[in-house]
Amino acid sequence: MNLTEFKNVLWEKKSIEISSEELQKVEESYRFLKVFSKDKVIYGINTGFGPMASYHIEEADLINLQYNIIRSHSCGAGEPLPSLWVKAALIARLRAFLTGCSGVHPQTVELLRQFINCQIIPFVPRHGSVGASGDLVQLAHIALVLIGEGNAFYQNTLQSSAKIMEQLRISPLSLHIREGLALTNGTSMMTGIGLVNLVMAQKLLNYAVIASVLMNEIASSPDDFMSERLNELKSHRGQIEIAAQMRTLAQKSRCLTNRQEDFYTADIHQKILPKRVQPYYSLRCAPQILGPVNEVLHTAEQILIEELNSANDNPIVDPQTQMVYHGGNFHGDYISLEMDKIKIAITKMTMLMERQLNYLCHDKINGILPPFVNLGTPGLNYGMQALQFTATSTTAECQTLSNPMYIHSIPNNNDNQDIVSMGTNSALLTAQVIENAWQVLSIHLIALAQAVDYLKISQNLAPATRQLYERIRSLCPQFSADEPKYLEIQALIESLKSE
Repeated sequence: MNLTEFKNVLWEKKSIEISSEELQKVEESYRFLKVFSKDKVIYGINTGFGPMASYHIEEADLINLQYNIIRSHSCGAGEPLPSLWVKAALIARLRAFLTGCSGVHPQTVELLRQFINCQIIPFVPRHGSVGASGDLVQLAHIALVLIGEGNAFYQNTLQSSAKIMEQLRISPLSLHIREGLALTNGTSMMTGIGLVNLVMAQKLLNYAVIASVLMNEIASSPDDFMSERLNELKSHRGQIEIAAQMRTLAQKSRCLTNRQEDFYTADIHQKILPKRVQPYYSLRCAPQILGPVNEVLHTAEQILIEELNSANDNPIVDPQTQMVYHGGNFHGDYISLEMDKIKIAITKMTMLMERQLNYLCHDKINGILPPFVNLGTPGLNYGMQALQFTATSTTAECQTLSNPMYIHSIPNNNDNQDIVSMGTNSALLTAQVIENAWQVLSIHLIALAQAVDYLKISQNLAPATRQLYERIRSLCPQFSADEPKYLEIQALIESLKSE
């Protein structure tokens, strides 16, 4: 499954299907494990879990063992995770099982498919995962619903899973030799949240790029900062791509200026030059600042899609080599590190937006706009003054949240889990940073539209930036009087997210 296919299932609600070849792989893995485990000691099949793996489990208790791990680990705390994230985790867990290396019964993958297609979303509390052995607690809450004992959201109502399944004539999962451990042991929750974060971060970056073009149009910047030759000499793929994107967005703009015409043919003997030779860094360094963000997201997409399609539980059941491997594929370090990188990158992007907003609000810096882009009466009205407070405080919160989780391992589980990933915590904090970034971006876009109106340059904008300006104005009309703006900010956020 690639990112486009994932998005189609998650957001567009496209039905997910299981091919006969995939189902056969699952069946082969299950049948192999059933025979192979008869006379061998295999973790979590006929032993206890974690530090209690040294205890042998009698054959009469093997099925109870699988139920016990689900029930005992359904102990999360906090508000329920958003349905979008939980559905993403269901998709990730299904993809893991379809590798045919988990030894689960085919009913398990079929039930996951039905839950995804029917939009049955298990109740999963926010807190509980240390990221190794994967997302044990949160995945246990998903498993609890699958066996008909938990609660789930269906048609926007929280109900008992047994009631939902009875209504839809779906049979609860009957556990066999490994389903309890396989369902709880893996990276699917952090991967699901991580993929949602990635998609939102990609959208944010696209808006930051076009906002930066509009920012430079307002400032009448010389356009050579985004030139192909300048940026290719830096050699970095991310920067080159951002500069190319900016050039495309700026096509047909009558607001940007030409250095050759404005400076290289000007009178060099003037004591004070009438125009600023170079814009502030937050304007002309956009390709260099957003380029690394771009590259972080490229790398994150590769890592997250690899994790989505991986066998990420333990032990690994491989009929191909006729072996059960004990290892640590449940460890979430890959996701944890990528989430930390994304949240740092998005925070830097948010800082860029906040600095561009400050440029617009600071009349002594920009030299072309009234203080706080105030279109009303100075002193009586306040323009963007208070909105800037919100953007600045929210940016500061992003900076604090950007401290890495990847290195915050705390040993637990009688030191069996002596170094853990904290991958889900990293994904959750990244999600908050991304949500904050939408708020700062939306406030910045409102200020950009106010500046366009003050300068009366909407007809001179590039078609791409004019379209953005018109979209902002459809949700937040030009204002000179002081009015509450919180509903308009939220409406703009929701509109930007939905595209």
